[in-house]
Amino acid sequence: MLDFEQLLKNNKLWAGDRVQQDPEYFKRLSLLQSPKFLWIGCSDSRVPANEITNTEPGEIFVHRNIANMVVHTDLNLLTVMAYAVDHLKVEHVLVVGHYGCGGVKAAMTNQDFGILNRWLNNIKDVYRFHRNELDAIKDEEAKTDRLVELNVKEQVMNLAKTEIIQTAWKKENRPHLHGWVYGLKDGLINPVFHMAPGTHIDPLYEYDIK
Repeated sequence: MLDFEQLLKNNKLWAGDRVQQDPEYFKRLSLLQSPKFLWIGCSDSRVPANEITNTEPGEIFVHRNIANMVVHTDLNLLTVMAYAVDHLKVEHVLVVGHYGCGGVKAAMTNQDFGILNRWLNNIKDVYRFHRNELDAIKDEEAKTDRLVELNVKEQVMNLAKTEIIQTAWKKENRPHLHGWVYGLKDGLINPVFHMAPGTHIDPLYEYDIK
């Protein structure tokens, strides 16, 4: 059996098990989507949102990219965020990185990764912002882990700089913004940063929301 055929077989088994446990499961799921959470995570196959939070389909709205970045020119991210915040009315936006992130490791090198260079430059910027702290860390794994944490924090700050979040904060006092880091070695999530609705940031980035 080919690899993709195994996936199809697994799908049939999973769907059959669901129906056996709850005959109305898929009918109910197809009629409603009301997640409380938007998850902005890394594309790494070892960090699936539902599995590591022990949640069901329909509970988390998910966007994933290399190194869980919030880039202001990324129309894909912005449309997902606008839909989640403006239409689904999510109460929490989670930026979830993970220790040992390959994208973060790559950004710490001078290796030429072709088209990936443009994306990794955003992480290099985070390193530059925190160069003194990071250069003082001699252990490479510890330095990478700290950059993962700082990157998550910066991406949460990037969320707060958007008119999407600022409008929802002013008009509806939501969502909370969270920066989390998942541990591949122990399966646990480390909450490293939080911004409550209405948190003030540098006035340079605060829009005059009517």
